[in-house]
Amino acid sequence: MRGGERCLEVLCELFPEAPLFTLLHVPGSTTPVIERRRIVTSFVQRLPRAAERYRHALPLFPLAARRFDLTGYDLIVSMSHCVAKGVRVPPGALHLSYCFTPMRYVWDLYAHYVDARAGLATRLLAPPVAAALRRWDRRTASVQSFAAISHHIADRIRRVYGREADVIYPPVDVARFRVAEAVDDYYLVVSALSPYKRVDLAVEAANRLGRRLLVVGTGPEAERLQALAGPTVSFRGWRPDAEVAELYARCRALLFPAVEDFGITPLEAAAAGRPTIALERGGALETMVGLDAGEPPTAVFFREQSVESLVAAIRAFEAAEDRFDPKALRARAERFDRPVFKQRLSAWIGARWRESRRGPLC
Repeated sequence: MRGGERCLEVLCELFPEAPLFTLLHVPGSTTPVIERRRIVTSFVQRLPRAAERYRHALPLFPLAARRFDLTGYDLIVSMSHCVAKGVRVPPGALHLSYCFTPMRYVWDLYAHYVDARAGLATRLLAPPVAAALRRWDRRTASVQSFAAISHHIADRIRRVYGREADVIYPPVDVARFRVAEAVDDYYLVVSALSPYKRVDLAVEAANRLGRRLLVVGTGPEAERLQALAGPTVSFRGWRPDAEVAELYARCRALLFPAVEDFGITPLEAAAAGRPTIALERGGALETMVGLDAGEPPTAVFFREQSVESLVAAIRAFEAAEDRFDPKALRARAERFDRPVFKQRLSAWIGARWRESRRGPLC
């Protein structure tokens, strides 16, 4: 249940009888709101070890999405960071896309997925496969209306697809979090351990400063990051929501070194009354408030995606730690609360439906 799944849960609440079409589903991996509906999976589901090795099937994803039979539906809402927006839409149907990002594997973050550490076969095959996927991605951008998760992504949609997009920020479930009376002496990372997340910067900064760091998450970078870690860094893997909420509440600050499409974790930290030390790029600029913004701060920003810049930001945070007010942090998170997202998503879908049908969405 990461950010995309939490958006999907709200969509499922808005349309409780609608079936869900997805490339792959691991039963029991999401909430009952999602699990109890009819879930239609693609042939990717039947590939050997699909749940662990689905990334290797990336070249097949467009075919899998295009083979979904949506005959008989007059409204299709896709939530996509990869190929879902490329489904075949029946004549006369309205297709709305809540876009997490154009396919990140082949656009802005391509270099993070295919770097010097990739195997020879990957380095040889990746360029032509990526080029083919980029052509497909542009060709199948036949969505009537896009909504983006941030202005950062709206700009990417404009650049990649030549289309405009409304912006609806994803939700943070503020009720999941509490503000602790006292905090412990550790920094926190909550992240998938993927190359573009740059968790290595947080690990190396903690090593250099001798600060205690807890890393929550799993992913393909886990082994490499553990090899980098010094004695003050520990890895917790994926933890239950309640435990993660408690880790947020008691940390000194969240470390956030990635260029994120939106970035839900700084808002989760804020909901628990804790600040973030964030890279000054991407979605964090739309949700966090820096030290010099003229209003109660929620973050310390650093400009360069480097260990040195992050180390300097941690030191700057420690010098200004008493400026962060837990109540102001939580108030900031409440601007992005789950009910706010649900209302805005519902209003957007209803407005686009009325524009296309000149009638109410029943």
